[in-house]
Amino acid sequence: MDPDEIMLEAEAAMEKGFDYLQHEFSSVRTGKASPALVENIDVEAYGAQMKLKQLALITTPEPRLLVIQPFDASTTKDIERAIKESKVGINPIVDGKIIRMPIPALSEERRKDLVKGIKQMAEEARVRVRSTRREGIDGLKKAQKAGAISEDQFGSLETEMQKLTDQFGKKIDDATATKEAEILKV
Repeated sequence: MDPDEIMLEAEAAMEKGFDYLQHEFSSVRTGKASPALVENIDVEAYGAQMKLKQLALITTPEPRLLVIQPFDASTTKDIERAIKESKVGINPIVDGKIIRMPIPALSEERRKDLVKGIKQMAEEARVRVRSTRREGIDGLKKAQKAGAISEDQFGSLETEMQKLTDQFGKKIDDATATKEAEILKV
């Protein structure tokens, strides 16, 4: 495999891991309503697993209220059940064909729990990045053994791979600090 291709694949995989972390962060509630809190909840409807955003319109008419309007009223009970079984921790209130979800203010203890969860997600992202670095370096070693790159080229590419890893580690740390500050802000 071409060394440039190995580096590009590693960078793409690290970027994908960082994007996933940001997506995960968006689903952590910070005391204000956001459709991202519930849009990816799996709902058993029509005999299949579907994402909530495929079954309903999710709006935030007030800063502390989510309103879910199912496209088909027959799925209201399925959506309610899925929300109750999810890790969101907010009880839905069914009001006819509409589901309301009042977002309670976060207690100090709950904020600290959310920060722990954020840090766990960040550590998982760092592990993904380091794993990608290891796979990339293994690919470079194979290319060196095959004679595609010299020992000097391997050394410089390995250094470049480490710089890439450090760059994504810093991005993860920055995103984590920003989200932590957002959660702890009262």
